[in-house]
Amino acid sequence: MVSVEEATSIILSHPFIPTIEKVEIILATDRILAQSIEADRDFPPFDRVSMDGIAIQFEAYQKGVRSFGIQDVQAAGKPQLKLTQQIDCLEVMTGAMLPEGTDTVIQYENLEIRNNVANVLIKEIDKGQHVHFKGMGAKEKEKLLSPGMKISPAEVALFASIGKSHVEVYASTRVAIISTGDELVGIDEIPLAHQIRKSNSYALQAALGELGLTSTQFHITDHKETLKNRLVEILASHELIILSGGVSKGKFDFVPEILESLGIKKLFHGVSQKPGKPFWFGVSDKHTVFALPGNPVSTYMCFYRFIKPWIQKSFGTDYSFPQAILAEDFSFKPNLTYFLQVKIKNESGKLTAYPAPGGGSGDFANLKEVDGFVELSASQEKFKAMEVYPFIPFRRGDSSSF
Repeated sequence: MVSVEEATSIILSHPFIPTIEKVEIILATDRILAQSIEADRDFPPFDRVSMDGIAIQFEAYQKGVRSFGIQDVQAAGKPQLKLTQQIDCLEVMTGAMLPEGTDTVIQYENLEIRNNVANVLIKEIDKGQHVHFKGMGAKEKEKLLSPGMKISPAEVALFASIGKSHVEVYASTRVAIISTGDELVGIDEIPLAHQIRKSNSYALQAALGELGLTSTQFHITDHKETLKNRLVEILASHELIILSGGVSKGKFDFVPEILESLGIKKLFHGVSQKPGKPFWFGVSDKHTVFALPGNPVSTYMCFYRFIKPWIQKSFGTDYSFPQAILAEDFSFKPNLTYFLQVKIKNESGKLTAYPAPGGGSGDFANLKEVDGFVELSASQEKFKAMEVYPFIPFRRGDSSSF
């Protein structure tokens, strides 16, 4: 058995190395970026008007001018015009170049225009208002995006704006999610008294989807020969394998033995933690295999504590867990790292973790009430309120929380 720290080190020292392919940007949504993206010129490339109105020289306003003769109209997409007299102005449209000789825009809502004269209706304006100055967004050659991020339509728009019709992304990794156990039935089936519906597979598939990975679900019964034959088939067509169930010490927990017989080298089996103690991890030249305990809370915790950081590192993104303040005293006696289910509140800009009572590693219904886990060290038995611990979130939070 290894410690949580040792398990983390072993897993992260065996990252998956994905291949790279180039795709049209319209096909890049939800893929993982595999290259750095730089600005091909300043953003914006000129002093850009951000409101319809008039462009003036602020100095004239400071001198008391409140009525400006309209010299011309600067339209978007047209060459830059020039203000010839300080007491005049040019009408400007959103997206247009700021006319030479001007530095400030007053929007139409604050003007009254009569007889080709713009009269200012407000008492105060700021120099440079409603102007997006050249290079304000980014400078030429400045890095805009880094490898490892999931591409959204916003990034697609950015690619287009710098003239990239194709972008490098990581090729789709062939991921298999395997549930085991005779007690499990399909989502559309009516379980008998001794059966339950599969849920871990769907949770894992959804969690992988959030990271930009697609996956295929499989279910295998606890019959040893069936399990071995199906694993041979799945290993032949997938690189990343995540199993749920069949890794403990029961009479029908054949997964570790079969994986090793098929050439998957065991790197550890058992982590000194609760939940998730029977966790198994192994690799081959072509495969990375995570075999998780079948209890739902154990599955959740192991995925977000170990697998998610491993995926992010494999795709070039470093990940660190946020810190949270424990809201209440808590004690745990066994010499194991304990992952405490918590509800998170943002209090005065700090994450505060409130312990959530649960029914153990099989109590998946309780997960709807919590936001993640606080990691409590095996070297302690008592954990005091107001102490700070790593927080492993599994529920998406906004930027003000986690």
